[in-house]
Amino acid sequence: MTISHRICPLCEAACGLTIEHADGAVLRIRGDDNDVFSKGFLCPKAVALKDLHEDPDRLRTPLIKRDGQFVEASWEEAYAEIERRLLPIIARDGPHAVATLLGNPVAHKMSLMLYFPRLAKALGTRNMYSASSVDQVPKMLSSGLMFGTWLSVPVPDIERSQFLLIIGANPMVSNGSLWTVPDFRGKAKALRARGGRIVVVDPRRTETAEIADQHLFIRPGADVFFLLGLVHTLFDEQLVQPGSLSDHVAGVEEVQAAVSGYSAETVAARCGIAADEIRALAREIAATRHAAVYGRIGTCTQQYGTLASWLIDVINVLTGHLDEEGGMLFPKAAAFAANTRGKPGIGKGVVTGRYQARVSGAPEVAGELPVTCLAEEIDTPGPEQVKALIAIAGNPALSAPNGARLAAALDQLEFMLSMDIYLNETSRHADVILSGVSPLEDAHYDVSFTQFSHHNHARYSPPMLVRSHGQPDEWQSLLHLIAILKGRGAGADIEALDDELLQEDLERSVGPLAPAVMAALAPQRGVERLLDLGLRSGPYGDQFGRAPGGLTLAAVRAAPSGIDLGPMTPRVPEVLRTPSGKIELAPSMLIDDLARVAADLAAPAPSLVLVGRRQLRSNNSWMHNLPVLAKGAYRCTALVHPSDAARYGVCHGGAAELSRDGKRITVQVEVSDEMMPGVVSLPHGWGHGQPGTRLSIAAERPGANINALLDEQLRDPLSGNAVLSGIPITLRPVPPPPIPA
Repeated sequence: MTISHRICPLCEAACGLTIEHADGAVLRIRGDDNDVFSKGFLCPKAVALKDLHEDPDRLRTPLIKRDGQFVEASWEEAYAEIERRLLPIIARDGPHAVATLLGNPVAHKMSLMLYFPRLAKALGTRNMYSASSVDQVPKMLSSGLMFGTWLSVPVPDIERSQFLLIIGANPMVSNGSLWTVPDFRGKAKALRARGGRIVVVDPRRTETAEIADQHLFIRPGADVFFLLGLVHTLFDEQLVQPGSLSDHVAGVEEVQAAVSGYSAETVAARCGIAADEIRALAREIAATRHAAVYGRIGTCTQQYGTLASWLIDVINVLTGHLDEEGGMLFPKAAAFAANTRGKPGIGKGVVTGRYQARVSGAPEVAGELPVTCLAEEIDTPGPEQVKALIAIAGNPALSAPNGARLAAALDQLEFMLSMDIYLNETSRHADVILSGVSPLEDAHYDVSFTQFSHHNHARYSPPMLVRSHGQPDEWQSLLHLIAILKGRGAGADIEALDDELLQEDLERSVGPLAPAVMAALAPQRGVERLLDLGLRSGPYGDQFGRAPGGLTLAAVRAAPSGIDLGPMTPRVPEVLRTPSGKIELAPSMLIDDLARVAADLAAPAPSLVLVGRRQLRSNNSWMHNLPVLAKGAYRCTALVHPSDAARYGVCHGGAAELSRDGKRITVQVEVSDEMMPGVVSLPHGWGHGQPGTRLSIAAERPGANINALLDEQLRDPLSGNAVLSGIPITLRPVPPPPIPA
């Protein structure tokens, strides 16, 4: 038996694990008590790594579609088919006729995170899409405008906080989202034990609300009104006190003028929270020495997602809790963070709208177009119409609004390539599928989540199990695609290509030192070489000998439970990359968008609206195919408040129909007073059992697809993020089938 250390890649918590295995079989998975970050914590998803590795439905060889049926193929055959089918499309219609799509699991794959940018550069298309525009682009946009880089997202310093206001987030289930915080329960319990308070604002009494000191229902999609009421109160009651940030903030007066019409009394009816509650919260935030305001999915997936994300940080700045111990701090990642590169304290900032979607005109944000535009870019004729798609670890046919239209559009493509571990609702439309690598057979470093971690650290997991079937690393498959796009052929020498690409990068970044850096990184190859480069040139790195004792991949590899880099510390002004060198509190784009809010202030609330729901055991749609996570009570239920159940004639355990604009789904009702009256909640990522998929466990309980009711045209106009919350619906009972005579 061997014991290996792993970082769990199944959610943002990124827990450290110890895994006992023998002869290629996993025997036991436990939390690593010595892990410097998660300290032994793990959730049920980690145990499912065994099911995922052993899942007979998981793809282990490439598949090529022949006469409408998938057949197994060699890697050489698959790359040759890609070259044969893809290059003629580019030659005829140009690079913009090819789209790329990244799914959520890409963020958990070091190979894909570090090599996809190289593929994108080689392809040169404007049509790039990802799951980010379903749940997080509003926060990226507001952070970029305020602090200068897309991922400069401050996170709660929960271990030193005395008050935490959580809006539209459920860290008891997620253990953080854009906030990597394993064992939130334990940290929340410790916060309360030292006399602190937690308040949750959410249209559902979530698992987080259950352990909080106070819960306030809020009308879905109305967070912006609640937050404006808080900001107005801070000015109105002279509670604004930026403290140490005073010399580093621009735009306070502009914000004060912009919120002048949004008193707590004015916004109370619209958001469903009483004016005295709003004012009391504003006073508590301002009066508490160490406090933080945190919002997440619920604040992003609505028509005012960017404004809500912005106002949360406005409150933290105005009360002096941004960049303060116990408040909201910026992590300092060991590698790959834009806010640790270049000249500290000043930069180019971010720019949006450099180009627009061909059909809808939606603006580019962070180099991407909204994923809800993809279907229309495929099925609408015209110049630069999308004719081919490269989809990597994504399932938007199930997880994006109006997946039925997208599924139909995918069938119109001349060519589709998927890189995936499953034949799912999206990859079934592909012409070629390159099978992904089991997490236990792959090296792992958290490229993204170290940038949101509540405590700075560096951890690395080497491959644990030996691959079969000659499967390449995913970075090697991406290099084969790059070689094809560069006209070098599917059989090109990808090691030489990898050297060439790195040499080009180094010549741009370090100029004449490039050969010496290349030599210092030898003999490592591929993704580990890029990781070593990132660590050594990062803020804790050895700087290739100029900072002896600093981080290298060898040092991190020698510490299987990770290296502790210390708690977060204040980073303003060095973290900023704005042209002014200040926190931009009043970006004109956001101030101007308040005109939409003013027009909507008096709008009547719909009688019944729909929101999503996050669940511990179904973070992604493919998790429904893992027995250890799929077992237990049926979870794809529609939560309905008792008063709404009585009003619409539905009953607990019975069937009901949810409908909107002619779209209908049938759901199982769960009557619960945890819901706000007038709100129905259905979890995201269900709707399995479609023809041509190979998800046998998921197909046994397919569930209802919430996205089948959603409109792909509904977007936050600033970020392009899909609107998933506060959607008006109708509800009616479905009679049980007649009993046979």
